[in-house]
Amino acid sequence: MSETPRSRETGGDTSTGLPQHRTGHAFAHTPHRSDSRSPQTPRGARQPDPGGRPGTIPPVPGRPTTPLLIAAVCGLLFSLVTWQVLVAGPLLTPDHAVSRALVRTLPDSVTERLSDLGNIPVAVPVLALAMACAARRGRVLAAGAAGLAMALVPALVIPFKEWTARPGPLEPWAAGYFPSGHTATAAVAYLGAALLVRPYTRRAWPTAVALVLTGATAVGLVLRGWHWPLDVLASLLLCTPLLLGVAWADRAGRFGRFGRLSRRSRRRSSG
Repeated sequence: MSETPRSRETGGDTSTGLPQHRTGHAFAHTPHRSDSRSPQTPRGARQPDPGGRPGTIPPVPGRPTTPLLIAAVCGLLFSLVTWQVLVAGPLLTPDHAVSRALVRTLPDSVTERLSDLGNIPVAVPVLALAMACAARRGRVLAAGAAGLAMALVPALVIPFKEWTARPGPLEPWAAGYFPSGHTATAAVAYLGAALLVRPYTRRAWPTAVALVLTGATAVGLVLRGWHWPLDVLASLLLCTPLLLGVAWADRAGRFGRFGRLSRRSRRRSSG
């Protein structure tokens, strides 16, 4: 007896029956629920990208081209300013003019308080507190990088002070004013602390406060006559690569090899 198409379809051999509707490969492994709600498994919760492939969350970090470029520019500008100080170049003419126009425009009691923001007993404890908070939450690499940056401040500033031997605006008989150690200390301490604290606040106010404190220190030093404007500018240029290193270490510590945020960092950041 020959089989009809219907008997072949309803029998045990379905390979020669009518063609069956099959879903595409992209949906073959996607779990479905009968109640139309999203599945609870991590695989099912992923949203495909435009090409149909599962997305990666968070995005994979790219190469640090921009920070390296910024660090290189800061290094070149710092070298230029240092060369002008050594040879008494033309940049010192507007530097002296700005200093003469600004010195003692505010009461010394005000400018001295602003300058004191760059003292080690004032600025360094702020960074130490932020380092302890970050280390306690598992960001040991970022905390260590911030501490290393602060340790490098005197190691970089003191040799340049001795090499340039620049006199001060109100003390021409003295030497060792370039670059400004107070400005460098304030920049690394306050901005480094902001880099360590900002992931927990999820706001921009730590960076804004750090910029205000660093700027207030630099302004106080210039208005008081303790440093030339180029002194504080050179310190900011010198410290920018150090702060970029802290930011890179923080990102490298919080993200794994493939750019995924580590579970420990997520747990401690949300805790």
